Amino acid sequence: MYSWDDSMEDWARPGAYRFDSARSGARAREARAAAAAGPRTYAVHRPDEALTSPARSLQSTSKNPLIVAVDVTGSMAHWPAEIFDRLPLLYNTLSQYRPDLEICFAAIGDAHCDRWPLQVTSFSRGFNLETQLKAIYGEGGGGDEPESYELFAWWVNHHVTLAPTEEKPFLIVFGDAPMHPKVKKTQVRDVIGDRPAQDSDALTEWRALATRYNAWFLRRPGRPGDHVDQQWSQAVGEQHILHIDDEKRAVDYAMGLIARHWGCYADFQANLAARQSSGTVARVDRGLEVALTRRRGRTTRRAG
Repeated sequence: MYSWDDSMEDWARPGAYRFDSARSGARAREARAAAAAGPRTYAVHRPDEALTSPARSLQSTSKNPLIVAVDVTGSMAHWPAEIFDRLPLLYNTLSQYRPDLEICFAAIGDAHCDRWPLQVTSFSRGFNLETQLKAIYGEGGGGDEPESYELFAWWVNHHVTLAPTEEKPFLIVFGDAPMHPKVKKTQVRDVIGDRPAQDSDALTEWRALATRYNAWFLRRPGRPGDHVDQQWSQAVGEQHILHIDDEKRAVDYAMGLIARHWGCYADFQANLAARQSSGTVARVDRGLEVALTRRRGRTTRRAG
């Protein structure tokens, strides 16, 4: 598993990259905390509901909050484990670009059949993220498709408060399925504890979310342009869907998107090149360029 220290022994080219020295003290503290906590593992059999209950309302005072949501139903196979394994890499890389970075994790299931269809952690930073993430249980349920992405959007819209930011904060969903068309008031009541008067439209909730967040759907391999893409295009925009062909690169695509937006892509490329083969670097570059070119083209057409 990835570690919280600066060790690069298992990287493709150890020594070819160095994390920002300005955060070396913070990384050293996080590494000591990790060493004291023992080996990293996410082998839990139920969530720590005191830390993951969606009935809570969350707040971040960071200028650079990030929400990472992962579909943990059975069809996602090993993707959640590969994503969670890279938590230290995700935080250590992005926090050197924006030191006040705070991350909230969410696990999405299916409220029609799962016991824990939505789990959410508090916004945290540093090694405390490990405690938060270990509280999540990857239930591996789901009723094939669709899944309860719409319930997650409702929760974000009604239970997350952010400090004013200079740009839209990132919200990234890793998934492979469509959402239910309605946010059922009974599920909001049973899972989140609120009592809306009526069901709400799933796409309306997602479009409201997308006005406040730089929201992306990073999709496990599927057929481009199919019903999943079509629904998510209506939710976050076609230009905000990115197909990923390898679960081990999922976090790299997310970091690359954010690094490009923050003007730090050259450093991210150096980081990736030190860890992976030249072919992998080229594949990630191509995938991001396709997505971002599509986004620029859509923006130009709208402006015209």
